[in-house]
Amino acid sequence: MSFRLGLMIAVFCMGVAGAQDTRKVMEPKIPRSCTKLKAELREVNNDIAEGDETKLDTERIQKALDHCKAGMAVELSASRGREAFLTGPLEMREGVTLLVDKGVTLFGSRDARVYEVKGEGAEVKEEGAEVKGEGATPGLCGTIATGTPPAVFPAPQHPAPVHGGCRPLISVNNAKDVGIMGEGVIDGRGYAKILNKDYSWWQMSRKAEPKNERYFTPRMIVASHADGLVLYRITLHNSTNFHVSVNQTNGFTAWGVHLLTPTVRGTDARNTDGIDPGSSTNVTIAHSWIDNGDDNIAIKTGVSHMSVIDNHFYSGHGMSIGSETYTGQSFLLVDGLTEDHTTSGIRIKSNVTRGGAVHDLTYRNICMRDVKNPIAISPYYTNQTTEPFEDPKYKGDRIPDYKAIKIQNVTSTTEGDVLIAGLQGHTTQVTLDNVHVEDISPSDVHGHFATVTLGPGGTNIDFSGTDIKVVSPTAPKQIQPYGCEGKFVPMQ
Repeated sequence: MSFRLGLMIAVFCMGVAGAQDTRKVMEPKIPRSCTKLKAELREVNNDIAEGDETKLDTERIQKALDHCKAGMAVELSASRGREAFLTGPLEMREGVTLLVDKGVTLFGSRDARVYEVKGEGAEVKEEGAEVKGEGATPGLCGTIATGTPPAVFPAPQHPAPVHGGCRPLISVNNAKDVGIMGEGVIDGRGYAKILNKDYSWWQMSRKAEPKNERYFTPRMIVASHADGLVLYRITLHNSTNFHVSVNQTNGFTAWGVHLLTPTVRGTDARNTDGIDPGSSTNVTIAHSWIDNGDDNIAIKTGVSHMSVIDNHFYSGHGMSIGSETYTGQSFLLVDGLTEDHTTSGIRIKSNVTRGGAVHDLTYRNICMRDVKNPIAISPYYTNQTTEPFEDPKYKGDRIPDYKAIKIQNVTSTTEGDVLIAGLQGHTTQVTLDNVHVEDISPSDVHGHFATVTLGPGGTNIDFSGTDIKVVSPTAPKQIQPYGCEGKFVPMQ
């Protein structure tokens, strides 16, 4: 039996009929350990003691990963009241799992120097992204770039070389069947002041926002060409930037992930997306809990055949596609989602500088509460938390085009705005079947250049105040809102 098959031997406890991931995805299994590393540090107030800040475990963890046999795990375990590890960047190896035991926390170093990229031809893909290459100028990680800020919406292109940046905390590059598992915690410490700086990673991000300045910060987990990657039961806290970014991968599973950022309520954790797949196929995110400071899930450009099954979202910007859609997104199933206090519910965001074809999407069996925008399907993206209701009139030739979107059995238990919009010559096409937004009025409904087809269950959304075309092929039944009793439960 191959290692990948060995990861997928338990029963998928929720039906996946109609799932867009073409794989038969089952609950992963934790492999046997090749070695067990014992913690040498103590956790102090959910952090690392100041005096332990230089006691990095990077070398011994990396050495264990380098020498572990494929199909086995490097296990991080507690020992004699010590339950903390402190690390700089780690590189995963093919077929190897990093296993963090229950009660153990793997903390990221707050020393920006250990994340520095060394190499020539380093490139920044977007704010906070990793860079690669030789001959990098030292000292950029943990800083805001000087010089003219980039345009807010530059056309997609190969980025201009820069000389510096940050490596991710954990990277998976050209390595198949990697696992990151366990009931322990990986904590990026985005709240913590960077060593020798008077600001934290998150404060730097917020300071760069008004002028759209480029800043340099590590992401937590970055994967590229990582077929068969599995995240299982792991808890992710306080990433300095995006938590999980996966690209150029065929087969990625996140199952039972618990993602909470910030862990201290009321802390400002800008740009801390949850899970962001891009340029990948056959993706499943299942039975996970995501509460963070940006998109809970953001599907980037070039993703097809993705399933989002039985998940709970809390603070964050919702179930998002975009803003980049220029190479398209297609064949998505979102089934069994609860969104509690997200800013948006179903969110598709792009604009004429970064748009493309988005089609064959199904959203069903979804409950929302205190969601400002239960549905926002928009070509009007302006780099804000929510989209404007009218076209900002940007100039560009990458036009968003949204087709074959079905929304079924969706209930928002509180009032919110609905936006369904296209652009002239690119009519957005959506089917609504048993979609109910509590107390919604015509003034809460917005959109242009769209056609809404009503399924048998209909909707209580009144489009009469818009120029949206409504098509009802069959007489709708008496609306029976999809039941959300017992669905709103505390974050786990």
